[in-house]
Amino acid sequence: MALPKRRHSNQRTRKRRTHYKLAHKPAMVPSFEQPGNYTLLHHVDPATGRYRGRAVFEITDKPQNK
Repeated sequence: MALPKRRHSNQRTRKRRTHYKLAHKPAMVPSFEQPGNYTLLHHVDPATGRYRGRAVFEITDKPQNK
């Protein structure tokens, strides 16, 4: 099996990686609980803890930033 004779430079590697990006934006759907807001498709709403109108987990305390 052939091996490279020299190491590729960081610049050459990064130039190649510039094309590794998302092809499209993630799918967003209107929130069931909060009209006007959007959530990721097939994800639990982190603000309410609900998925498609069903309670998945309970929000007990919201962390306070100091």
